[in-house]
Amino acid sequence: MSREIADYLEQLRSELTGCDPAVVRDALADAEEHLTTALANAREQNPALSVADALTGIIASYGSPAEVAAAYKETELRTRPPLAVPQGYYERSLASRFVGVVYDPRAWGAVLYLLISMITGIIYFTWVSVGLYLSLGFIILIIGLPIAYLFFLSFRGIALVEGRIIEGLLGVRMPRRPIFSDRNLKWFQQLKALVRGGRTWLTVLYMLLMMPLGIIYFCIIIVLFALAIDFVAAPIKQYVFDLPLLDLGRYSVYAPDNLMPVVMLLGVLIFMVMMHVARGLGRLHAKLARAMLVGK
Repeated sequence: MSREIADYLEQLRSELTGCDPAVVRDALADAEEHLTTALANAREQNPALSVADALTGIIASYGSPAEVAAAYKETELRTRPPLAVPQGYYERSLASRFVGVVYDPRAWGAVLYLLISMITGIIYFTWVSVGLYLSLGFIILIIGLPIAYLFFLSFRGIALVEGRIIEGLLGVRMPRRPIFSDRNLKWFQQLKALVRGGRTWLTVLYMLLMMPLGIIYFCIIIVLFALAIDFVAAPIKQYVFDLPLLDLGRYSVYAPDNLMPVVMLLGVLIFMVMMHVARGLGRLHAKLARAMLVGK
């Protein structure tokens, strides 16, 4: 990267101070790709053209750091994640927020994400394990380095896909563009950059963590949901199928007739608690994903 482009990116980062880190990363990736590609094309057409002179015209057409930052800020106001927290949500009463979780799309999005996270976690864990195993296993052969390059490149792509899933289901802004990689570099140089990049290894760690986290999320949601359904359907279980409310092995628990409405109400409360737990876990996981996949 030329010094002029690095200076431009630093100015752009400064202009975007206070913006979402995902927005900053997208803006820097866009600018670096545009400037690098346009500079390479300009110098290819006119080799005698200096870098400074070429970038003067390129920046004039692309926009100054202040202009680009202003454009991103304006665009971001119109393209918030669909499930982002609506304005004024925390001004509602506590009771309204507790009951309203049932028709809150963010809670349902979190439930869906937590349920599929076990599947995606297993896929991520398997892919990373196979990738690292093959890369290290074939490192002594000539095909080892190309295999490692492809796998490390795929980790970056999977991180982008995971970010889009998180943004769509959890309503948290994630990067919408991959980290810029200079196509003029040879594949071995790109491999070295990937291996040396701290973000690559944080992505690998995130993908490994997704399997145990996904299993935990799945079990929490399924257990709470099953318990809620069990309590709500208690009259059907007891009076129609003669099944106990709870089967504890050697002991069976039946709900007294006069307490049946209370048991059903408890089932509804457990369901609401499950939705709140799902939404809370979704928020925590989104923070973890942003810390490991986006950074500051």
